[in-house]
Parts: sequence; C-alpha cells; structure tokens
Amino acid sequence: MKCDIVLAGVGGQGILTIAAILGKVAVAEKIHVKQSEIHGMSQRGGSVFAHLRLSDKPIFADQITAGAADLVVAMEPMEAMRHRANLSATGTLITDQTPLVNINDYPELPKLLDEIRALPHSLLLDTTALAKESGNPRNTNIVLLGAIANFIGLDPAIIEKAIAAHFASKGQAVVDAAIKAFQLGKDAR
Repeated sequence: MKCDIVLAGVGGQGILTIAAILGKVAVAEKIHVKQSEIHGMSQRGGSVFAHLRLSDKPIFADQITAGAADLVVAMEPMEAMRHRANLSATGTLITDQTPLVNINDYPELPKLLDEIRALPHSLLLDTTALAKESGNPRNTNIVLLGAIANFIGLDPAIIEKAIAAHFASKGQAVVDAAIKAFQLGKDAR
C-alpha cells in the first residue's frame, strides 16, 4: 500500500484537519506516514497545502516530487489547478467546484472547470451542497475526506472513528454531522 496525497486550499478551509485525521488513522493502523505542510499565509486567505505520504513500507522523504502524487485534493478549483503538476499520469484530481475568489484576477470559472474535466482522472464535487446536507455547512473538508477514502485503501470505519475522536470535544451533533459529511463524500461520484 502506498498513497501520496497533495492537499490544497486557502487558509481556513480545513486542509490541515484532513491531513491530521489521516495522519492519526495511519499511526493507529501502523502505516508509515510523513507529512509536510505550508500554511504561513493562511491567516490572510493565502494558499495552504500539505503533502501526505502513506505506505506500508518506510518513507524517507516528506515531500512529493512533481508528477508523483496519487491524489491532488483541493478545496477549490484554482488551487486544484495550481497543484496539478504534482499529479502522476495515473493519479486523480479531486476538487470542490465552488471557487473561493480571493484575488482580482481569478480565472474564469467555466474555463477552469473545463480544464479539470479534461484531465484523465478527475472528480468535481459540490462540497457546499453536500456539507449543508450533512447538517453543518462548514464540513466541506470532511466531504472531501470522504471522497479521498475511496482511493487510499484504508478502512472507512477507522476513518470515521478518527473523525469522531477529532470532533468529540465539540459535541455529538457536530460529530454526527461530520460523519454524515464523510459518508456523503464517500458516496459522491
């Protein structure tokens, strides 16, 4: 088992939460894990990304080389395209279709979405609608975590337990909504 994942978004969208949950699952399952993250501009709405490497064999580097990622997962389309160079030829790009327009020259959304659809392996999700359906509109990152679960070879029930533990201090309603968001993302195609 080996899966190299690039997670990308804008500060505050929950990229580091996805990485933290998957990292805890890997440790619990005795899977080797390396994580590297860049989040210096996150307080200003800047780009945030993390490299997450999972393997049943030892991992010696925490960075994923260009063209080697099995998954590029983004919280919004422009960040997906910014990191597509990391994607391997057989890798999959997963992204929310809703932009976070935080710059004046944000690309035209229809063209951006067409570029994503033109990739050999891509999955565009309406995480906003799915998060609302889960009962907590802030769960867009957990919806993406559900989509990730279909590609990484880890037991979804174990990921659900890690989600529950991560959000336990916020109350059962928050945990239930997060689990539902995970399931909705896992079932989205």
